[in-house]
Amino acid sequence: MPRATPREKGTPHDLAAELSAEGRIWRLPGVYAPQADSYFLSAVMRREGIGAGMDVLDVCTGSGVLALGAARLGARVTAVDVSRRAVVSARLNALAARVPVTVRRGDLLTGVSPGSFDVVVSNPPYVPAPDTQLPLRGACRAGTRDMAAASCWDRICGQAPGVLRPGGRLLMVHSALCDPDETVRRLTQAGLAAEVSDRLSIPFGPVMTARIRWLRENGLVPAGTTTEELVVVRACRD
Repeated sequence: MPRATPREKGTPHDLAAELSAEGRIWRLPGVYAPQADSYFLSAVMRREGIGAGMDVLDVCTGSGVLALGAARLGARVTAVDVSRRAVVSARLNALAARVPVTVRRGDLLTGVSPGSFDVVVSNPPYVPAPDTQLPLRGACRAGTRDMAAASCWDRICGQAPGVLRPGGRLLMVHSALCDPDETVRRLTQAGLAAEVSDRLSIPFGPVMTARIRWLRENGLVPAGTTTEELVVVRACRD
């Protein structure tokens, strides 16, 4: 697949176009509401040339907003989430948008056939949290990165190479607070050619705002800082 030209910086204003393009997104209580990170990754997906003839997997789909974006570009899309409410929300949104998306309940990439996708996209839970275990339910679960060894992020890094076809790509978004260099290192160790392809500074969202005191007390966010940097990590299989 052709290599897209990296974009080092974007602007929050660009995301308004992504929001209006997707239309209204329905979600059940506790399902992550699409925010700047979702639409940032959606814009990168469009630039990457996702389209007809491609098989795309959206991991941690939530409301299904990334899956809808890929389907509108003409790709064959499968969306996966462990949350029953997320699965219902994504199915409802696909029906409302009148786009074909296969939505399944599953544990990340577990059970996905090897070498079956051209592109894997994901906006997994990533904001650091004081607890070592994910909340059992609710919006906090949707926005939290598990600090335990088997976090969503780490497992995606380890499992993605196996489900990608030769030349396939993984596109993931998260905060620069979560050490994107470590993410690149993990993906490289897993056999992919990885890099941070895009960056975007935005005001703190709801999850960051709710957790800002703990983040500052633990030295993760300097006092007085009111913005965070989002990054997209791009990783390719030879």
